[in-house]
Amino acid sequence: MYYFGDVLRGVLSFLKGRCFCLLAEAVFVCLLFSSVKAEEECPLSCICVRDSGTVTCRDTEHTELPGDIPAWATTLILRGNNISTLPGGAFSTNNGTELELTTLSLSHNGIMVIEADAFTGLPRLNLLDLSHNPLVYISDRAFHGLRELRSLYLNDSLLAPAVAQLSNALQGTETLRNLHRLELSGNRLKTIPITRLDAFNLHTLVLTNNSIENIGKENISSLYRHKRVRIYLSLNPFRCNCELESFYLWLKNSSQCVDAARLLCAEPDAKKGIPLERLRGEDVDCLNENLEAVSYVFLGIVMALIGIVFLMVLYLNRRGIKRWLNNIRDACRDQMEVYHYRYEQDSDPRLANVAV
Repeated sequence: MYYFGDVLRGVLSFLKGRCFCLLAEAVFVCLLFSSVKAEEECPLSCICVRDSGTVTCRDTEHTELPGDIPAWATTLILRGNNISTLPGGAFSTNNGTELELTTLSLSHNGIMVIEADAFTGLPRLNLLDLSHNPLVYISDRAFHGLRELRSLYLNDSLLAPAVAQLSNALQGTETLRNLHRLELSGNRLKTIPITRLDAFNLHTLVLTNNSIENIGKENISSLYRHKRVRIYLSLNPFRCNCELESFYLWLKNSSQCVDAARLLCAEPDAKKGIPLERLRGEDVDCLNENLEAVSYVFLGIVMALIGIVFLMVLYLNRRGIKRWLNNIRDACRDQMEVYHYRYEQDSDPRLANVAV
């Protein structure tokens, strides 16, 4: 009887030990598979660094955005791909969760179209870089939902159609009110695409290397009202005539243009290459220029009147002038006859002796 109880207790202890081993093995296998799954979260042909929260996909020739972006990623760098279109909801996940991305770099991807709500699902995004893409279409709601966006880079990205659409895309939504930095270099812009600076919280506006010839009075007034804005305008072909007066006075009285010393005149030829800061007030004074133009017009009118009076005098005295001209002609003829007679005498010796 006692022997049977000992055997039973031995069996039970054996089973407990066996169950514990099986449980430990199960836990180990689960951990192993979970680590493998974590490693497999990185999109194909991309490099993931979980410690820094960075996913980098360079020169992968992808034509679409990776759909398996890890939930832990805070920085996504896509560069050198063939992603022609950013469709609506491009960064929305299948399970409806929002990504934690704070930095998104999409430069050099051949992006041509940004559709409405392309960046929904990125409520924490602080920096968006779309530079060096041949954009031809930007929806009015392209940047909808980016309430935390602080920096937007669109350098060397806007073709002619997109230039016309940019203003609506920037100002057509209330979600960019926290935008601090906007870079639009190298886009052949002729004007500042923002008419209402109060629609943003801009601190820095970069407009270098465009086709801006002048800054309009409306933009100047807006800059005066928002003195916190720092603007960069070098490498633009400024036309240094009297229409530049408002901009010239703003440059003289404000420190908002960080690269003011590098602004040069492109026209007219007489002022080409001259820094705007070295211009004199009279060089851009419309009043002086208008007075000079008026003086030339007045001089032309006076000369025309003198010419008309002279012609009228000639016409009214045409008979006396004709008689005077005839008298001069007759006098000239008599004088020529005398010269001719003397010439004949000098040339014939016989006539000369007779004369003696």
